[in-house]
Formats: sequence, C-alpha cells, structure tokens
Amino acid sequence: MPFIGRVGRPGLLGLAARTAVVAGTASAVGGAVTRRQNERAAASYAQDYPPAPPVQAPVQAAPAPVQAAPAAPAAPVDIVGKLTQLGELRQQGLLDAAEFERAKAQLLGG
Repeated sequence: MPFIGRVGRPGLLGLAARTAVVAGTASAVGGAVTRRQNERAAASYAQDYPPAPPVQAPVQAAPAPVQAAPAAPAAPVDIVGKLTQLGELRQQGLLDAAEFERAKAQLLGG
C-alpha cells in the first residue's frame, strides 16, 4: 500500500512552522523599524539641540608668593597635611610649579 500524503490544510507541525516563520519575520522587521526610528530621533535631537561649547574656568589673578612661616620649636608641624594642602593649591592653579617647589623645600627644611 503506497503512502498517501495529506491533502488540504496543513497539519499541526506545518501550522507551527508557519507561525514560527511569521513571528520571526515580524520580529526582525519590527527590530529594524525600531532601530531606524531611534537613529532618526537621535539625529533630529542632535540637530535641534547642538552640544554646548565647553565652559572655560575664569582666569584668576596670580596670588602673592607663599612664604613659609618660621617654624616654632614647641609645636609639631603636620608635614603630610601641609604637603597635601600645597598639592591642592597647585592643582587649583593658585601656585605655579616654581612656587610649589619653593614652599615644599621650605617645609621639608631644605
């Protein structure tokens, strides 16, 4: 007896395969549409709101040279704290390299 295939509507397996293909295609198309919409929105936003120019820090007048106070023999000096403070003043631009080196040498006793 020869095998006779089913004629007419697809069976359960064929229906599941067709549903999977349709769902996969819809997902791919939907993803592409969403990506394209996001790119257009980003381009439109960049055109409507260009980036602001960089803000420059205000120029400050040069401070007076730092003079180390004479060391009092009775009070101990917090050398690490003073060096940290000098480093912060240099980073803020209140001391240039030469002033920093001079103050550091005076602090370290040299």
